Amino acid sequence: MDGAVTRRRVVWCGLAAALATARNAARAGAPDAFRLGLTPVFLDNDAEVVGRLRAALGERMGGPVDLVQRRSYQEVTGLLLEGAIDAAWLCGYPYLQHEDALALIGAPVWRGRPLYRSYLIAAAGDPAKGLADLAGGSHAFSDPDSNSGWLVTASDLARMGARPDAFFARAIFTWSHRNVARAVASGLTRSGSVDGYVWEALAAAEPALASRTRVIAQSEELGFPPFVARRDRIDRPEIAAFREALLSLAGTEAGRAALALLHLDGVAEGDRALYDGIAARMRDVAGLR
Repeated sequence: MDGAVTRRRVVWCGLAAALATARNAARAGAPDAFRLGLTPVFLDNDAEVVGRLRAALGERMGGPVDLVQRRSYQEVTGLLLEGAIDAAWLCGYPYLQHEDALALIGAPVWRGRPLYRSYLIAAAGDPAKGLADLAGGSHAFSDPDSNSGWLVTASDLARMGARPDAFFARAIFTWSHRNVARAVASGLTRSGSVDGYVWEALAAAEPALASRTRVIAQSEELGFPPFVARRDRIDRPEIAAFREALLSLAGTEAGRAALALLHLDGVAEGDRALYDGIAARMRDVAGLR
């Protein structure tokens, strides 16, 4: 009996080893997934958009693409800096905060140019005509590292000699531009700072929501939230493949489908000069945080 048990153990051990070897060989032969960081600040966890973007990029790159989503720009930026993801669709503000470590890959093109504006919104029936009229009210920001959802309003206030925490009676962060619109539309806050591109997309896709808000001020045109990678990895083959996939999205059926859902025309090569206006606003709030 003991000999039979021993023989069975040898057989099972040998089978387990063979299966482990086969699994390791399969892993070795399978391409590693390219990891792209995103936040709901921008895409708001829209499953269809995320799926279409993943498929379009994967088709062009010839391998799997994982879209790694986190709640805030700070979390995604941290993953990128530590090497846990390969690239990220970030905002111009955190890109410039870490410009010594990050490099541009591409800038999305909206309405023919890689530019957008920050909108200051209030409820549709609110009499406010500009930022100064919102003093003492409640306000919704999207993310403390968002250009359109924090920096623009904070720098406008700095130019007025004010600070957000003193100017507004109460301020909240919603972690999504769509949620900024929801906060204002529902009366949770009197006003909000929102990405103009997202508000315009909402006006087309969710007019019932957008119509309950009103744009009372717009910023100058600023560089569109860019795709970035770590500067010390920018010459790696996988980053080059990702850049090529981005720049050619408009040339494929899958890419055009993803871009249509995103309300974008395509992706252009990044130009640092696009973000000079954001850099100027960062100087205005230096020491504020």
